[in-house]
Amino acid sequence: MKCAIYGAGSLGTILGAYLTKSGFPIELVNRNVRHVTALREKGAHITGTVDFTTPVNAILPDEMQGPYDIIFLMTKQLHNPEVVTMLKPMLADDGVIVTLQNGIPEPGIAEIIGEDRTIGCTVEWGATMTDPGTCVLTSDPDSLSFHMGGMPGITEDKLDRVKGVLEHMCPVDIEDNLLGARWSKLLINATFSGLGTVIGGTFGSVTEWAPARKVAVQCMKECIDVARAGGVTFAPVQGKDITKLFYYKNKVKQRIAETILPIALKKHREIVPSMLQDLQKGKPCEVDAINGVVCEWGRKYGVPTPINDRIVEVIKKEQSGELNPTLSNINYFKEFFK
Repeated sequence: MKCAIYGAGSLGTILGAYLTKSGFPIELVNRNVRHVTALREKGAHITGTVDFTTPVNAILPDEMQGPYDIIFLMTKQLHNPEVVTMLKPMLADDGVIVTLQNGIPEPGIAEIIGEDRTIGCTVEWGATMTDPGTCVLTSDPDSLSFHMGGMPGITEDKLDRVKGVLEHMCPVDIEDNLLGARWSKLLINATFSGLGTVIGGTFGSVTEWAPARKVAVQCMKECIDVARAGGVTFAPVQGKDITKLFYYKNKVKQRIAETILPIALKKHREIVPSMLQDLQKGKPCEVDAINGVVCEWGRKYGVPTPINDRIVEVIKKEQSGELNPTLSNINYFKEFFK
């Protein structure tokens, strides 16, 4: 079985390192020549909540040679039309693309390669790249997991095949409710990556600072209201029903949600939002594919999304250079301090 990780940045490098370390051969594909060179010469160095170095097979995109049975897609969604079109002829006849991207990327990918070749997977852990060849795992090793599901037409055999690969790193839950799993992850990203990018901090910066925490639980409620209006049933996240934990209809439950937030996210407090990492590198971020999706669904189903609207507005100002990601940006949400 021939497999590749296309877009082996921080998350992809860590996944590739774990798979290779366990004896599963996989290609790590990245356009960054310095990163690929470092991986070839020194191996992948994974630090943070773990510390190990392992040799990996790192290549540039023009060095790929199909056919591939599985391609794990870990680039930003911004370039999916071009990237997926390029990868399509490299797939084996029964090959699949497994998207581990943020947001809800499966429909767009399926339009290009077909629903029967598209698998979605949410990543329940975080990572940061500090130097070429070196990545930091920012989640506790005992809290790593994947949640995976297929588009219509994906066979059980294909799901089991992908599950068997990913289990070389950590537990994998196969979801019948892929859209629900996607929205559960989207809620987390919209809230903690969104607000973390607004204030220039980690997930913990959001959960452990009272003003940001107040806005966060309201952002979560917006996401839940919007998704439910669209007929979505949220999937559990690592065994927890996040709607039961954080949804509220009165002030008492709202305060309880604020209180338990730091406890619930404790093992992921060191995660640096991917959108913030992009801004720090001078790259465009995926706010339209994360908070923007919540806003879009809100308009479609008639559910107000003032907090997500404001997050999109502030992050786009940060992206244009009009604002810097700093704690003082929480003042743009003063009206929600209640």
